[in-house]
Amino acid sequence: MQKKPVSQGFQERGLTLVELLVALALGGLITLAAVAALTVSRQGFATVDAASQLRDNARFATSMIRRLVVQAGYLDTKYATNSASSSFLVGNPSATSEPNIKGFNNANYNQGLVIGTTNTVSSTGRGVNSSDMLVLRYQAGTIVKADGSEGVDKTMIDCRGTTPATAPMDADDRIVSVFYISNASGEPVLMCAWGTTSGITDSQPLVEGVESLQILYGVDGVTPSSAPTASTDSTPERYLRGDQLVASTDAATNANWERVRSIRVGMVLRGPPGSAPEKNVPAQYPLGAAGLMNASTDAGSTFPAQTDGRLRQTVTFTIHLRNRQDLP
Repeated sequence: MQKKPVSQGFQERGLTLVELLVALALGGLITLAAVAALTVSRQGFATVDAASQLRDNARFATSMIRRLVVQAGYLDTKYATNSASSSFLVGNPSATSEPNIKGFNNANYNQGLVIGTTNTVSSTGRGVNSSDMLVLRYQAGTIVKADGSEGVDKTMIDCRGTTPATAPMDADDRIVSVFYISNASGEPVLMCAWGTTSGITDSQPLVEGVESLQILYGVDGVTPSSAPTASTDSTPERYLRGDQLVASTDAATNANWERVRSIRVGMVLRGPPGSAPEKNVPAQYPLGAAGLMNASTDAGSTFPAQTDGRLRQTVTFTIHLRNRQDLP
């Protein structure tokens, strides 16, 4: 039996060159759209992840600084109630001991600044990104143990979170904790140094990615670069930089530091490269909004715009001191 020929309408035929080019173009567009959507999604996930990490880092740094600042100036009961029993008199301008709170504007870490009586920063000792250094001093509280001996109550910590092992021997035997920024490893880090009034024991990194640490001091009865005037309350009248509390004599400078009533802290934290939605990152103001507490005389109060594509977060908070620094 002879087969019928296939009709011309059902004959197979290939794509023309124009049809093939159109199909390739459509396929390419779809692929590009998919890749673009994937890239945007990945960038979004990276930004969200970096933002979450920045919040966690900021929360930890904030809580640690807050706790250490409110400890500043604490004296064990036997010394706080009988300061005349020691050569260290809180609020006595002629005392040789360093104040419980002391800061250095635009300063890199230097043990001579922490332990000594130096109040000025050399031009070669400037801080990373004009960051400041904060020095805090306080005592451990004591208890009487069951065997009648004296021990620490473990309510005080140093900046690494460790409680002291021994009770203070006199009113000037204080714990020292220092906050500053280091860039030794190529990445800016919030550092902590700890020790006693006799010297710094060691230091360690606390939070990586902290580019700037800025501090202002709320003072009562202090005129910039001058000896203090009469003070009547514990309310800060103005906020000054650390270098503005330096007067003509060490005694007047110490007296100014004893008038500190609160501390305003600002930090700029950054995420990894490529974590920001855009390459250009605007300027940051660690001490508050532009025009609030930033000044041309304080280089660190404005963190300049960057083009490194890193997500950044600014953290600003104020701590009112629990312990007055100038008790008689």
